[in-house]
Amino acid sequence: MQQRLFSNRDLRKLVIPIIIEQFLLIFVGLADSIMVASAGESAVSAVSLIDTIMILLINAFSAIGIGGAVIAGQALGRKNPDEGCEATEQLVLFCAVFSVIIMALLYVGKDFVLHVVFGRIDEAVMTNCNTYLLIVAASIPFIALYNAGAAVFRGMGDSKRPMYMSFVMNGLNIVGNAIFIYGLGWGVAGAALPTMASRVIGGIWMMALLRNPQRILHLRSFTKIRPNFPIMKKILHIGIPYGLENSMFQLGKVMVLSLVSGFGTVSIAANAVCNSVCAFAILGGISMGYALSSVSAQCVGAGDYEQVRYYTRKLLAFSYVGQVVMNAIILLMLPTIIRIYNLSAETGEIATKIILYHAVCACLWWAPSFTLPNTLRAANDATFCMVVSIISMWVFRIGFSYLLGLYFHMGVFGVWVAMTIDWLVRAAVFIVRYRSEKWQFKTV
Repeated sequence: MQQRLFSNRDLRKLVIPIIIEQFLLIFVGLADSIMVASAGESAVSAVSLIDTIMILLINAFSAIGIGGAVIAGQALGRKNPDEGCEATEQLVLFCAVFSVIIMALLYVGKDFVLHVVFGRIDEAVMTNCNTYLLIVAASIPFIALYNAGAAVFRGMGDSKRPMYMSFVMNGLNIVGNAIFIYGLGWGVAGAALPTMASRVIGGIWMMALLRNPQRILHLRSFTKIRPNFPIMKKILHIGIPYGLENSMFQLGKVMVLSLVSGFGTVSIAANAVCNSVCAFAILGGISMGYALSSVSAQCVGAGDYEQVRYYTRKLLAFSYVGQVVMNAIILLMLPTIIRIYNLSAETGEIATKIILYHAVCACLWWAPSFTLPNTLRAANDATFCMVVSIISMWVFRIGFSYLLGLYFHMGVFGVWVAMTIDWLVRAAVFIVRYRSEKWQFKTV
């Protein structure tokens, strides 16, 4: 029997910390929205709107991080740790410089985001958006460095370190929210300040951990890092398509939010609650996607595509199990969740309908739509994934949102139906691509 690169114990050591880390991230997002709900639906709506922009940026840097982790992982698969360390340094350099530029552009373009991107929103929501954005935008460079470092740790099979850091960061966030929102009554500012502080701590801490030369992937020196364009090109060959894909996906959400904003505060609040709750529904798939990226990259580096397929099947199966379990828990707790948010009857009815529909679709076709492509990206087929995702997003997610939401008068529920149609199309195309084997033996 062929020797597997990853034993079941190796997979458990990789996957379980990722699941815990992702759960913490989502839980804190949910706790944020619940705590902010005490300041009213306009505050919930504002945090949701700005967080959509922030998630767009965070996902872009996470994608670049995955690009760096894939190149470093492939180097480890080839038994070349020096190249892996070089990839790690180039990843950190790019994320540091690019994130500062993005932060500056966001501050300069603040009015465009608030008044043009979000469209017509209530004055109270606009005021809260302005406050939240001014504070959390300062954390962009630090969350970029944290995500880059977390991807590197997963790439070398160490997902415990990001998990431990997530415990600390999210613990600080929760405690800070309790103090500033409930204790001092600072509303959205009380939610923004702990978020910014925890990201600053996480980014600095992550860079300190990567300086340890005992780790197979590490930063050899901060002061001696210089651009290595051949390595950076390899990272960006995977990271930019994936980053554009993620950014376009979140941009689609922002554009759709402009549509949702026109449906009124009730729809904005229901959409915000559903975004927070439904993040748990796809927790298993997200976690398996990170694991699959790391595992597949090392198998590709070793040139063993039979093992790539073996671990893809295995982790996809885990993804489906995770989706079913999480959605079952959500549906059992749904009445309690609606009460915790203290929503109006109309908002609660809309949110319940969306969450029920989302649960069914997430269990059926989320995994092949979002987990499976990580195998393709790890094999350097990121451009194909990007093209498919962007076309599907513009045609089905955005186009059908306006068609169903506006012209068929389905409102915010129509926007969520359009999103799941987008999932279905992606899933079908990625399954065909995976079965075709055209993604194998691609080089950067």
